[in-house]
Amino acid sequence: MSSSLNSGEGLTRRNFLRQLGVATAGLAAAHRLAVPAPAAQGIPVPVVIFSKAYQPLKLGFEAAAVFTAEAGLDGVDPPVRPDGEVLPERVADDLPAYVAALRKRGLQMPYLTTAITGVGSPQAEVILRTAKKLGVERYRLGFMYRSDTVPWATQLRETRARLTELAALNKEIGIGAVLQNHSPSGRTYVGGDLNELAQIVEGFDATQLGVAFDIAHALKVHRQAWPQAFEKIRPHLKVIYFKDTDRENHFVPLGRGEVAGSGFCPLSKQLHYESPISLHIEYEGGPKEQPKTRGELLEAVKDSLTVLRKWLG
Repeated sequence: MSSSLNSGEGLTRRNFLRQLGVATAGLAAAHRLAVPAPAAQGIPVPVVIFSKAYQPLKLGFEAAAVFTAEAGLDGVDPPVRPDGEVLPERVADDLPAYVAALRKRGLQMPYLTTAITGVGSPQAEVILRTAKKLGVERYRLGFMYRSDTVPWATQLRETRARLTELAALNKEIGIGAVLQNHSPSGRTYVGGDLNELAQIVEGFDATQLGVAFDIAHALKVHRQAWPQAFEKIRPHLKVIYFKDTDRENHFVPLGRGEVAGSGFCPLSKQLHYESPISLHIEYEGGPKEQPKTRGELLEAVKDSLTVLRKWLG
């Protein structure tokens, strides 16, 4: 628990959590009784979409759930962060509504993508406790940035100390965090290099702090050397993100870049990976524009599922 709360805030939080338990008990029970099976795509695990892709369409939760079902997906991995699909200050109301819309259609929300980087992040505890009661399994940590003026050893020590506090909160709540390997994009991300990511998560229980592995970002950073670096984080692997990148470092539609020839797809079959895949539809900066209409996005998702079926089915 954050030590910055005064007694009045603590009382408000306790009241909120008590009310939240009553409001979401039915949803949690439904989640335990009927976890959706993988979509009929010939893919061995469920596939959910990082629903940042929905935001340009300005879909409400009901419309997002309808789209998800129509696309043949198993659910969503929504951004719950400032300017996200769900705003942190609205999470107590909006996240249950989103989950309810999904479950009416047999869909799930196994993950969240957040801006949380420590126990003191805005709304962190409310987000995590709400998510847990709704059956969310894991959340992605927010971005942390490398400093050019502070030695890496110092940054590593400070990052691990902050994540140690967060891992303790995760254990108390019963939810897991994952840290994504993210290639530089104007700024360098902590953990973008898999060797450094391995240093960050070393010694942590992967149940509380694991890795979301993104092969496209790994190819950007490590090129053909990614398998050796991947082995260092493999014990902490909890989530796989799928998107594609070309030789010019542009994100491109799945199957049109370097991922197919990277060796990751055969390896992923050997990992005995059972968690949902998070599909990312991101083409920014590449020869193909980001889908802007419902029809364009629907086509992009269905094409990606066809590729995943070929690769993994």
